[in-house]
Amino acid sequence: MEQEHRDLFDLGLQADLTMLQQSPLTRRRLLKLGLVGITSFLAGCTPFAGQSSTPTGGPTSTSVAGSGSVSSPTALPASPTALPASPTVAATVSTPTTAVTPTSAPVAECVSPIPTETAGPFPGDGSQGASLNVLARSGVVRQDIRTSLGTGNLAAGIPLRLELKLVRAGGDCAPLAGYALYAWHCDAQGRYSMYSSGVEGEDYLRGVQAADANGIVVFQTIFPGCYSGRWPHVHFEIYPSLDQATSARNVVHTSQLALPEDICRQVYADPQYGNSLNNLGRISLERDGIFRDGWQTQMATVTGSLNDGLVARLTIGVPGV
Repeated sequence: MEQEHRDLFDLGLQADLTMLQQSPLTRRRLLKLGLVGITSFLAGCTPFAGQSSTPTGGPTSTSVAGSGSVSSPTALPASPTALPASPTVAATVSTPTTAVTPTSAPVAECVSPIPTETAGPFPGDGSQGASLNVLARSGVVRQDIRTSLGTGNLAAGIPLRLELKLVRAGGDCAPLAGYALYAWHCDAQGRYSMYSSGVEGEDYLRGVQAADANGIVVFQTIFPGCYSGRWPHVHFEIYPSLDQATSARNVVHTSQLALPEDICRQVYADPQYGNSLNNLGRISLERDGIFRDGWQTQMATVTGSLNDGLVARLTIGVPGV
């Protein structure tokens, strides 16, 4: 034992310098290890915590989802002089890869085919003679249909924006871009331009629009009145293109849209709608000659207000195109 104690302090200059570079705590630990421990340390075989190399049986790696690998330390044997172990974070942290999903195309809106309805007695589409064909008149392709093409007179009434979307019924339900829609309806007093007494010389509330890439046509008009015997409605005919929207012989489909009762009652409280409110009270959808067999595909959704204007929307499923 005396010989070993002497050997601890007689290992040469290099050993002395190495020992001097250690912290006081490390030197105390080395002295407790004795000759064999100091010799192994100097040979680089037994580094302590805090040295640059990784200890044998050191930290084990634990995988953490989405954040790479985080090391967990292995505890040193319990000792009154043991140094506190610090967790070591792995130098390389993986970055999770997120797959990029391409933006999908808009889903087509599928609706049931809208039923074929009569064009009624006041179509103005040339089916009753050339003199009653607004489709042949210059300027009929227009969005704002409140003004007469010939006289410039304006139809009075609560503003209404019609937004109608044409889609192929069944199949792929694709929008019918490029198809044309001719819309017409009565004025606030329930009169049809070109036909009714007092407005024979007018052609307002009639117009044609081509569907855009989404199949949508838009008209700026007024809310139609309610005349005796019919539920408030708007007529329309669909044509393959603007070029063919010149007379009834090229019609693809003819139908009508209905307007909701609660909105009609609000509008018809306005004095300019004359007897419309009374006429509405004497008719119902169930008794209407057009809508009584089902109006689910023909009822427009109306939003907005009387002060700022109303918007009526309907997706029209066109069969056979």
